[in-house]
Amino acid sequence: MSTLADLLRDSLWIGDLTDAQRMRVEREVQVRYYAAGSTVVRKGDAVEHWTGVVDGLVKINAFSADGRSTTFTGVPRGGWFGEGSLLKNEIRKYDAIALRDSHVALMPRATFMYLLDTSIPFNRFLLTQINERLGQIIGMLEYDRLLEPDGRVARCLAGLFNPVLYPGIGAQLQISQEEIGYLAGVSRQRVNQALKVLEQADLLQVEYGGLVIKDLNGLRSFGA
Repeated sequence: MSTLADLLRDSLWIGDLTDAQRMRVEREVQVRYYAAGSTVVRKGDAVEHWTGVVDGLVKINAFSADGRSTTFTGVPRGGWFGEGSLLKNEIRKYDAIALRDSHVALMPRATFMYLLDTSIPFNRFLLTQINERLGQIIGMLEYDRLLEPDGRVARCLAGLFNPVLYPGIGAQLQISQEEIGYLAGVSRQRVNQALKVLEQADLLQVEYGGLVIKDLNGLRSFGA
């Protein structure tokens, strides 16, 4: 199981902090456990933390007034989210739900703002992070509206291996077909068919309880 030290080591912003800044982060960031299906953050709540996934898998989700839901993206181990709401000082616009048992790092608002006020490299990182997130959202709109299920699954998986948003994830991901279905918005049965197509195209290899990416660029362009 990964630890907070692992998450911080793999985070792209940690290496450019001063010793004092890094020590404050290590002292003030807390880790909390969330069982599968539980809510990590809730839509409408005040945003008090920047949130990182130490281990597990979290989906970013929204519900309509009549109970319908849509999943925007998944955040695997190594990812941080919620910086936009912190910067705008607004209430949370989405729910984040643990798809499996997960450990989540919570950086207090005061710590986040301290880094924002004292670290130019941290500010540069946030610009890159937000720009990458915008590209991810535009890509999601594209595959949701234009691609068939095989392409949607391919782009969904490619998004989970984003080296900027989720550094340190490597080429292997422990994820179930049911979890992929939640994130891609297709049935588990249809995920199974799509994975066979993608495996035959030599883009990935399906393993027990997960998969290995063999051609990330191929996944990103599949179905285009």
